[in-house]
Amino acid sequence: MFDLLVKGGTLPDGTVADIAILGDKIAEIAPRIDAEAREVIDATGDLVAPPFVDPHFHLDATLSYGLPRLNASGTLLEGISLWGELREIATVEEMVERALQYCDWAASMGLLAIRSHVDTTPDHLNTVTAMLEVKEKVKGYIDLQLVAFPQDGLYRAPNGRENLIRALDMGVDVVGGIPHFERTMQAGAESVRDLCEIAAERGLPVDLHCDETDDSMSRHVETLAHETTRLGLQGRVVGSHLTSMHSMDNYYVSKLIPLMAEAQIAAIPNPLINIVLQGRHDTFPKRRGLTRVREMQAAGIAVGWGQDCVLDPWYSLGTADMLDVAFMGMHVAQMTHPDEMARCFTMVTETNAAIIGVEGYGLSKGAMASLVVLDADNPVDALRLRPARLAVVSKGKVIAKTPRQDAALSIPSRPETVRRRAPKR
Repeated sequence: MFDLLVKGGTLPDGTVADIAILGDKIAEIAPRIDAEAREVIDATGDLVAPPFVDPHFHLDATLSYGLPRLNASGTLLEGISLWGELREIATVEEMVERALQYCDWAASMGLLAIRSHVDTTPDHLNTVTAMLEVKEKVKGYIDLQLVAFPQDGLYRAPNGRENLIRALDMGVDVVGGIPHFERTMQAGAESVRDLCEIAAERGLPVDLHCDETDDSMSRHVETLAHETTRLGLQGRVVGSHLTSMHSMDNYYVSKLIPLMAEAQIAAIPNPLINIVLQGRHDTFPKRRGLTRVREMQAAGIAVGWGQDCVLDPWYSLGTADMLDVAFMGMHVAQMTHPDEMARCFTMVTETNAAIIGVEGYGLSKGAMASLVVLDADNPVDALRLRPARLAVVSKGKVIAKTPRQDAALSIPSRPETVRRRAPKR
């Protein structure tokens, strides 16, 4: 007898299959499984996908919108300043509670793996203490990776490097940085080299906030590509944001992208946040803050979509729904061909999982039994609708259910209910 049987679901590739789960693993996937199970989910006509993955978030700051006050200018720099005040007065208990509440939201939306950057600037490192506690509390249903992130700069902040090392010693998983926030371009480049060497010595991945600026001369990703190759870190390095690429000269980019591809650097744009934060100094034309997604993908670079922020000093909205992220990214990147739209769904599932190295991920026999049943026909329709998550399964257990959201109509000669699925062709 199986513990759980998901019947008749449509997988992202269009295959209709039953999925049998035993313990925390997928025991079998087949067109039809005739067997008893302790629990059965009827997914007939619904999309069954692997769980959503967010490769770039700030869990220590989430759900703090309005504290200590609102970001009046809406800029990245004011958000950093506000967070600098908040992290000095927020208690460990407050940060843990906010993060756990966000993880509740994430679980309800089928977001079951998150990589979160944790500010290592303050000497007290309460941020790190809090997020390590959250990681332990949610490990039964969410895979949480933590990045040691010197928000105020590795060198620019007093004790910036020392505190990053302390955070890694405390058990943080990934080496982070913010080279464009150092006082000079040279200091930024030196921080990239230093951080990559720290990661190489410790056998850790690297994930840098890199060139999150409208300045076309911010080119630290070039140094990141060089150091990745020099130190043999290929496949372990991520450049997040990369917004300066929207302003770079096309000839320079024609040199840069092959260097990134050679170094096997992954890229994480964060469309919801960067289209809000970037271009604030522009009149018209106004830049929208998205890096060169399609061009990097064409070169074989792994590109995923990240959420970045929800209700914090930088962003006043957000719902923990990675389909919102992909939906916005799809529009800003103009990825509207059916194949491109389907790829946007893959970016917030399989691609993101591969970039951050989620173990046992996917819908295959022997994989971790984590999946989401969506009220949609296929991945493109899921992007269009951002539909209800009818069921969320994490590590073999059903952790969330949402009822269908059909509308009831009272219109003569029209159907009694409406489900906004796309017409069948």
